[in-house]
Amino acid sequence: MDHFSQAWNALRAAVAGLAGEDFARPSGCTGWLVRDLVCHLVIDAQDVLITLATPADAPPTRDAASYWEVSDAPPSGDDPLDALTVRLAAAYQDPELLKFHLDDVGSAAGRAAVLADPDLTVGTRGEVLTVADYLSAYVLEWTLHHLDLVAHLPHAPRPPAASLSRARELLERIAGAPFPAALSDTDTLLVATGRRPPAPTERTALAATTARLPLFLG
Repeated sequence: MDHFSQAWNALRAAVAGLAGEDFARPSGCTGWLVRDLVCHLVIDAQDVLITLATPADAPPTRDAASYWEVSDAPPSGDDPLDALTVRLAAAYQDPELLKFHLDDVGSAAGRAAVLADPDLTVGTRGEVLTVADYLSAYVLEWTLHHLDLVAHLPHAPRPPAASLSRARELLERIAGAPFPAALSDTDTLLVATGRRPPAPTERTALAATTARLPLFLG
């Protein structure tokens, strides 16, 4: 629960500190501007609220690692929700309105996470997880999107070290293999999820891992 709160609070604070012109810059998500990514975060926060309010009277079918669907190919950009996100982000016009909406819904999602019983089960995407596993999966989501947010904003604060470490641990569970210790947590997350190609030295280090990379998570 603490890791979820730390990652989410840091990401929301980074968005709150952005200047208006930053919202028109590209993000680390291919084809998305920063404003599109922030709009996606609003939708994510709504999903957290909905899921935490959807108890399931059944045993878990997924955990924090198996929650993720892994693909060998990057998103095509044809997903209707992705297209809706871009249109919705443009409709805000004033970045301050987008900031306000994220702060409003995001604060509620953060409070709901703190109040939730970690041992209860909840339903989402047709699956059942414990609250603890669901929130742990979102540590990876928040941390990756924090890296996406600041990809072209050198002045913006980076994710906390603890969040990067926790996200890396979960990504290694998803991959089924550890990543080279020589790679920093940030570089591991970026390269292993296909957010940037590996440098020659990184490619050499990764050659020893048994994980199939990159991992495109959905």
